[in-house]
Amino acid sequence: MQPLRLNQTLFEWGKRTYIMGILNLTPDSFSGDGLLGGSSPLNAALTQARRFLESGADILDLGGESTRPGAETVSAEEESARVIPVLQALQREFPQAVLSIDTYKSEVAQAAIQAGAHLINDVWGLLADPQMAQTAARANAAVVLMHNRSRPNNARIETALGGRYVGMEYTNLIEDVKSDLLRSVRLAEEAGIARENLILDPGIGFGKTVEQNLALLNRLNEIRALGFPLLLGPSRKSFIGYTLNLPPHQRAEGTAAAVAVGIVRGADILRVHDVEAMTRVARMTDAIVRAE
Repeated sequence: MQPLRLNQTLFEWGKRTYIMGILNLTPDSFSGDGLLGGSSPLNAALTQARRFLESGADILDLGGESTRPGAETVSAEEESARVIPVLQALQREFPQAVLSIDTYKSEVAQAAIQAGAHLINDVWGLLADPQMAQTAARANAAVVLMHNRSRPNNARIETALGGRYVGMEYTNLIEDVKSDLLRSVRLAEEAGIARENLILDPGIGFGKTVEQNLALLNRLNEIRALGFPLLLGPSRKSFIGYTLNLPPHQRAEGTAAAVAVGIVRGADILRVHDVEAMTRVARMTDAIVRAE
């Protein structure tokens, strides 16, 4: 796989694991880390971004709409109002940082790119907005294509443990995920997005049961075999909570286990909330699996 340069960082796939820190510019994040609850979300975001970068984050991922099961949708205008001022401030404050926009809306993605974003993280893999592929292609932006079969009717919410999906049927879990991801790849390439600008995400927690998430994580190497760099986002997810019977703020150890196994199975980028701790887990796991 060809290396990918984003801003001033060269991502050399297979050389080490990269860390993406999550900046949730929402009031309703499942993990309880939404930055819109305070009096100054911009200052809170800058403070968190600085801490993440100092702790080893390679990418900052900004999102203005919660993607937890059962979450309310947000208009493109509201989403942009949440993320664009922060993106602009981050670009000014940390000009060397790699900035990612977590959105499936082309209007938001376009505004984010103009504000300084280098990467589009699309949780619907270009399938939700027919203009997204063209938007990314025109900007020559890198894109994360995530697998997603989320359906509101399959979402179940429990007060202590949060949302999860039940009754999700796959003919063959791994082959279906691979097929769906390759459909997104075809859409990207048909729009003119360069192959080296594509990153795949198996969509842990999106339209999959607890058991399916565990199996997908364990067989991540089969997704990696498609020949694209792989992003993995297990952080504080409900499959950890329901496995350990723990709420989001007590899932650090479960996340660490998922991160370590993910690296062993071929993950290239880890999208996490607890950047300092998971950077240490990643560096230690890298040292082991890459030792000769």
